[in-house]
Amino acid sequence: MLCPRCGSLPRQRLLWWYLCEEGIAGRAGLRILHVAPEHGLEPRLRALPGTDYTSVDLHDPRATVQADLTDLPFADAAFDLVLCSHVLEHVPDDRRAMRELERVLRPGGLAVVQSPVNYEMAATHEDPTLTDEDERLRRFSQRDHVRVYGPDLLDRLIAAGFEVALHDGADRLPEATIARLGLDQPAGPLRNDLYACTKRASSSLSGDDR
Repeated sequence: MLCPRCGSLPRQRLLWWYLCEEGIAGRAGLRILHVAPEHGLEPRLRALPGTDYTSVDLHDPRATVQADLTDLPFADAAFDLVLCSHVLEHVPDDRRAMRELERVLRPGGLAVVQSPVNYEMAATHEDPTLTDEDERLRRFSQRDHVRVYGPDLLDRLIAAGFEVALHDGADRLPEATIARLGLDQPAGPLRNDLYACTKRASSSLSGDDR
């Protein structure tokens, strides 16, 4: 359901709810990297107090930086918070992209990853060499997707160097909150859960230093 006021999708409202619920959105002075920035989130992130906000996208000229997610032009540990929603399923070398997200995140920082995941599959179904858009639509649910993730998305993120907590979002919220925020899950087996990824360190933004 598209919000008629801000143009946000349910997965974006779930992400914003999570950032607020965990106290992250109330932090001052965050260095934020927003991958493929969504219109429903960008203004809210830019408005956070003292935020150093950077967006990155391979093609979108409105992004702060145009760059490939597998080769980011940022220093190691450059960001406190990295947001990457519905991007990795478009990237042929997603493992390299995940390693780049881990590299630019500061120790103790937080990267929030969202991608459509089919928990009914045993493993990710992918074919980065497939170029026929109709076949991609049939196999991956969208013409510009190169895979459908299975539950092993978690394993890929861990292999990239993250500690990961899976938040199934709308399933654990009161029904009134789900209705108020319009947090409907998509029809069919695909889900849009949150993967909260921390760089291994003694503290994190969503942990003991809140």
